This record gives sequence, C-alpha cells and structure tokens, in this order.
Amino acid sequence: MRIVSPLLLALSLAAGTAHAQVPQATGAAPADTTKKYANPGGVPAPVQQPWYRSKIVRATAIPVLLIGYGASTINNHGFYSSYDARRDIRRQFPNFHTTVDNYLIFAPYAELALVELAGVEGRNDRLNTLLVILKSEAIFGASTYIIKNTTKVLRPDGSTRNSFPSGHTAQAFLAASIVHTEFRDKSQWYGIGAYTIATGVGALRMLNNRHWQSDVFAGAGIGILSAHLGYLAHRNRWGRKPLPGKYGVGPLLYPGATGLTVVWRPQ
Repeated sequence: MRIVSPLLLALSLAAGTAHAQVPQATGAAPADTTKKYANPGGVPAPVQQPWYRSKIVRATAIPVLLIGYGASTINNHGFYSSYDARRDIRRQFPNFHTTVDNYLIFAPYAELALVELAGVEGRNDRLNTLLVILKSEAIFGASTYIIKNTTKVLRPDGSTRNSFPSGHTAQAFLAASIVHTEFRDKSQWYGIGAYTIATGVGALRMLNNRHWQSDVFAGAGIGILSAHLGYLAHRNRWGRKPLPGKYGVGPLLYPGATGLTVVWRPQ
C-alpha cells in the first residue's frame, strides 16, 4: 500500500481549487446598434446661443434704440427735446441753407461702386448685393411712407406734415449700413466713411430747418434696420454662376433728381 506524502496531497488540493475558480469564457455581449446613426461622425452638438446673441437681436438692437430715442423727443418731450435742439441750431446758424444734402444721400452708394470697381471683394457678389439693396430699399420706402402719413408731424419750417421720420437720413444710413456690411471684413474704414457721410446728411437736414432732431434719429434707425432686414431676408444666394457681361450699381445724380442706376453690359 502506497503512502501519499502530506505535502503532495496539499499541493494537489490547491491546484484543483485554483482550476475550479477560473471563469469560463463566455460569448461577447451584442453591440447596441439602436443609435448607431444618431451621430455617426461624432460631431458635438451645437451649443445654443443665448437669446441676446441671436441674429434678430443683433440686427435690431441699435436701430430700435435710435428710433426709440427719436420718438421720445418729438415736439417738446424728452430731456433735450426737438424744440430745444431747433432753438439752439437756429441761434447758431440762423441763415444756413444748402442743397448738398439732396445729393449726399446716395454718396455711400457711390463709395460702394468705387470700391467694387477698385477690385475689393465684398461679402456678396454684385448680383446678390443688388438684390439686398432692392429688398432694403423696398422695406425703407414702405415703412417711411406709412409712418410719415400716420404721424403727420409738422416740419420745422411749417411747410408740410410729413416730417417724422427723415427720409433723407434714413436713405443715407441704409446705404452706409450696406457699405459697412459688405466691406467690414476688409477694413472698418469703409463703414466709418459711409456712416460719417450719413451723419452729415442728418445734421444738414436740421441745419436747413427741414427736420427735427426726432426725425433724424428715427430716420437713422429706420435706415439701418431696413438694411439689416434686407440681409436677413436674403437667405438664398442667386446667380452662383456669374451672369455673362458686366453689371454694376451706382447713384444717379443730376440737378433736380436723385436716384439709383443699374447698368448691365452683355458680352
């Protein structure tokens, strides 16, 4: 009869116990394919901007402030009313008169045309810039006409009851806003020059005793707002292939009339 050594018996029992504790290999869990097309590229979800950074707020904030300030100073209202401003202007410039403001309203468009001809590329091509201008001009024309004939504010010189807002000022600031938007990525000086011209138009309208302070501030706001709404309404880009020929836009200035010209030369 063979006698088993106690040491060998202990080693055998330990090996058997270890073998019993080794987990058996199991099949891999099936992959979850229910959301495999939810974000295939792993692109992070866009962060929602606060409401005050939305396009509509940025487009309307400054114009609304200008229009609101102008409306608050109509007649004798406000801290420094339109009556106060007219009194001070007439005291300093009693006999001032010029017609240059009738021509300066389209000077920003002349700047736009000259910069384009110089080869500076704007935000949009010429066709889409023209479409934005037409939309903005339509918004400006309709809104100005309605407000003038609704408010019926008497002009400072007592001529007519269509003083509020200033159409000349609105037109100049509309054109200046388009120049600024088109070329601000190239240089801020294009917009600064255009807005300086527009501000001069507003000042001349008051110096000529044709408009109140309230008319000029509201007109500036309406002009800027019309341009911004024109851009917001122009989501689809036309003419991805350039039209054959040469085309452009520029001001029409001659004694007794002002306007906007569109020129197209086929090739």
